[in-house]
Amino acid sequence: MNITIESSKLVKPTYNNGNAPSTNHHVRLSVFDKVTYNIHDGAAIHAFNPPTRSNSDIEKGLSKVLSEYREWAGRLGEDEEGNSIIFLNDQGVRFVEATSDCKLRNVLPSKPTKEIQSLYPSLDGVQELLQVQLTRFACGSLVVAITFHHQIADGQATGNFLAAWGLSTRDLPIDSIPPCTRSTLFQPRDPPLIQYDHHKIEYMNNIYSKDTTISNNESNEEEIVIQKVHFTNEFINKLRAKASTGVPKHFSRFEVILAHLWRVITKARGLDNHETTQIRISVNGRRRMDPKVPNEYFGNLVLWAFPRSKVKDLINRPLRYAAELIHDEVAKVNDMYFRSFIDFASSDIIKKEGLVSTAVMNKTILSPDLEVDSWLTFRYFDMDFGSGSPYYFMPTYYATEGMLFILPSGDGSIDAFVPLLNDSLDTFNMCCYLSTS
Repeated sequence: MNITIESSKLVKPTYNNGNAPSTNHHVRLSVFDKVTYNIHDGAAIHAFNPPTRSNSDIEKGLSKVLSEYREWAGRLGEDEEGNSIIFLNDQGVRFVEATSDCKLRNVLPSKPTKEIQSLYPSLDGVQELLQVQLTRFACGSLVVAITFHHQIADGQATGNFLAAWGLSTRDLPIDSIPPCTRSTLFQPRDPPLIQYDHHKIEYMNNIYSKDTTISNNESNEEEIVIQKVHFTNEFINKLRAKASTGVPKHFSRFEVILAHLWRVITKARGLDNHETTQIRISVNGRRRMDPKVPNEYFGNLVLWAFPRSKVKDLINRPLRYAAELIHDEVAKVNDMYFRSFIDFASSDIIKKEGLVSTAVMNKTILSPDLEVDSWLTFRYFDMDFGSGSPYYFMPTYYATEGMLFILPSGDGSIDAFVPLLNDSLDTFNMCCYLSTS
């Protein structure tokens, strides 16, 4: 893919009537910000059919929306007490303009590959918390790709921001102003009440975080292929009916698709029957906490559920077994669990025991385990700069075996992006579309 960088600049917030706030303020990271992945990487690419708004219009829209999402234009650091903070200094986000002499349909792959990395701004020595690259193709199509620091926002918050950026570019009012509650909303109880063991769930001893039994090397990466699988509404309904027989309430679309993929991937891996396999599932706390946290909350509010099973049980028992495991473990991550985590993460236990987050990416191969990010409810398709929603949307290239992404694909259908080792592909492809698997 031949990409030429035309310009690279910083875009800073623009405030109405010139009423700019102080740039000497900062906000502390919440306990949820600090426990998530401390990395900066690519998020997704959005492809738009022509005609599209000019780069200048999109840049102006970005500048305006940053006045409501100031954290993106800030920088990470520490205060005098050593607390992790975001300096609200309005230093700006990176805005890259690029072109290609190709037609997009001739070069855009149907699934993430190394080639799409050229559509993203470089991550070398990046200080900005958000980066944007606009790539114009010979056919008039536009690709917008972003990179961001995960400690600033989770998927829900990022989707809200992208939708607001579209509204701002169209000179429309933002429909969901994010409340400025990051550093005040999640206070520990007095006295604290730690009702669950958060060791080896959200936190681990620092010595385990350095475990690189399977190193992130080039040879492993070359053996990994990302499969894109499309599940039609009809197929999903068959799975739901099959898994939900005898159950008072049908399992959700997400639960049955993930249960199905868990079983198929486990078969394809050829794991020993007595091994244990688990899934790390991101759980959004906004609707689970009491009182509920507004969907507009900007920051991170995610913990994880970990359904586990012996391989022999997962494969030999009905689909309902896997769906129930997923449903029950996610249900346990409720208000009590979130409150217990806040009390634990706010205590001196973290420093005293030298604990660090379990949210690390230090392996190329997750087998026998999986990790899944579901974007089924996020507003990524609401990013409309004036010519409609993106006609194509795809996650970035993660060469990590077992790291799944599940996305909506229109008409109730679902796309899943599944990184696998080459020697697992034949079995996976043979079983993936069998509703009886």
